[in-house]
Amino acid sequence: MKNTHLKLLTLIVLSVFLGCKEMPKNAEDKDIMANEALNTNAGIPDSWIANRVAKAKARLNQTDAGKVVWNAMEAHGGLATWYGNGPLSFRFNYQPLDKSKAQRDSYQTIDTWSNRARHTSATDSSAHYGWTGEKAWVKATDSLAFKYDTKFWALTPIYFLGQPFILDGEGVNLELLPKTVYKDASQDVVKVTFDAGTGDAPDDYYILYFKEDSHQLTAIRYIVSYPAYFKDGGHLPEKFMEVIGSTAVEGIVFPTGYKTHWLTEDEKPGEYITKIDVSDIRFEEQVSKDFFDIPEGAKIIE
Repeated sequence: MKNTHLKLLTLIVLSVFLGCKEMPKNAEDKDIMANEALNTNAGIPDSWIANRVAKAKARLNQTDAGKVVWNAMEAHGGLATWYGNGPLSFRFNYQPLDKSKAQRDSYQTIDTWSNRARHTSATDSSAHYGWTGEKAWVKATDSLAFKYDTKFWALTPIYFLGQPFILDGEGVNLELLPKTVYKDASQDVVKVTFDAGTGDAPDDYYILYFKEDSHQLTAIRYIVSYPAYFKDGGHLPEKFMEVIGSTAVEGIVFPTGYKTHWLTEDEKPGEYITKIDVSDIRFEEQVSKDFFDIPEGAKIIE
């Protein structure tokens, strides 16, 4: 699931598919923004947020699968709050249990409105990478600062932590699957696929479990089909990610971690393969206008 998947899902996602590119692109749009009341945190006109939320609500409530996702958005704090809070910062520490595989641990800030990202290494504050919405970049004096594909990973974490809010945009297809039981509770199940040409890995998919009574996310099944990893097509076997813990930040409910397993033939979590800790979650009151731009001296990643 990500506009560089940069989706996963932009493990394994995932984004991006989803962000409707509604940021100002010309002088006229900038004038409109100057004359409208800006949301203090998001830096986006309140009317733009309301319009985007209204469109998402109308679109999602046209189908049974969409209604499940909309109810989940409401249960996790609401789409208007998600966008109104502004850029999201968090630490995402991805720790494979197989020590031959690279750990991915960074502090990151994501523009939830237009899927731009900036990461800082958790172990080297001078090492950064990001996604401008169009280009991936990295800046680090140590060539081994990031022992993984930073273009792929720039938006991957938000394709997990941002569920279900990232499903509000164009290019996202939802299918309601039969209910299942997980951890002794009935679950609504929705499969997420993407239109061709959406992001860097449009063949990715997610299968989301939402607890029927609370509408909150309990598990994510997904595949990784990133073309740079699978040049002849194909994908990794499906994984099963348990949602671990819960915390509320500025009205939005987030997991505090995940446990990832290989999926078994009977669609259950099998071998435990990755531990993920999520911490330092906050929404930024404001960031500089050039925060998500490519910094001087950075290398562009093709």
